[in-house]
Formats: sequence, structure tokens, C-alpha cells
Amino acid sequence: MERVARTLRRSGGEDAAHLSANAVNLARVTLRWLLAIFFIAAGANHFRSPQIYLGMMPPWLPWPETLNGISGAAEILGGAGLIWPQPWTWPWSDAQARGRLRRGAGWGLLTLLVAIFPANLHVAIQGKMPGFDFSPMVLWWRLPFQAVFMAAVWWVALAQRRTD
Repeated sequence: MERVARTLRRSGGEDAAHLSANAVNLARVTLRWLLAIFFIAAGANHFRSPQIYLGMMPPWLPWPETLNGISGAAEILGGAGLIWPQPWTWPWSDAQARGRLRRGAGWGLLTLLVAIFPANLHVAIQGKMPGFDFSPMVLWWRLPFQAVFMAAVWWVALAQRRTD
């Protein structure tokens, strides 16, 4: 085993591990920006085209216009929180403060994704989405895709990492 370790060190194994960590970090930052753009655009669309989102809401939810505004604002703030630099100087060390805003945005977006699931389920059950001509199968496939979004948000905002 020691011989393998020596060989890896001589052949740049440490450099390879460093490059691998950098590639993962680049993927995380890229995905963070893509998610931020998606959530900010989707949130803005709640205000540009509210009829789409109001038509998705199950009839048993109260105050549809208010809920649409809240979810749109939450998407915009959550998306911005994923990429916004620390907007203030914390009274304690930077090491403790790093990523606090991003983690809060991550938890907020995860909560939002859970909260909007009933609307997506309602659309799938209805078999139609207002303003779009999607097949019912596409609407059902959107449901597990929310878990993919949740995993992505968790990875870019909440997962423990060595560097960031």
C-alpha cells in the first residue's frame, strides 16, 4: 500500500486529486448559478404571468393571489441568495460567516419546493397546465423532477464541502 502511495505521489496523484476537487467545485458553482438564474426567472414570471400559476393551484388552497406572490418572491430571493456575496461584515470571523446567506437560501428553496408540490400534483391530476399544451405524461414526469431540483439545491447550498 505504501508503494502505491509513493507511486501516486511521484506521478502527480496529489495533483490529480487537487484537479478533481477543482472540477467538483467548478461544477457546484456552475450549477449554483444555473439554479439561481432559473429560480429568479421563474419567480419573476409569477408576477409577469400570474394566470399560469393561479391555474395550477388546487382549489382547496386559500388566497391564491397572495400565495402566488409569496412563492414568486421566495423564488427570487432564494435564487439571489444562492449567488449573492455576503452583504455585510459579520461581527465574528469570516470562517463562521461563510455561506450563511447561501445556506438560508438553500433551506428556503427546499421548503418552497415542498410547498409547491401540491400545485404540481394538481396539474398532473388535471392533465393540463394553463398556458401550455403539454401531454399529461410530461406533467407526471415533472413530479420526480422536483426531487432532482431539491437534490441540486441541497448540493450547492447545504452539502458539507472542503472548500468554497
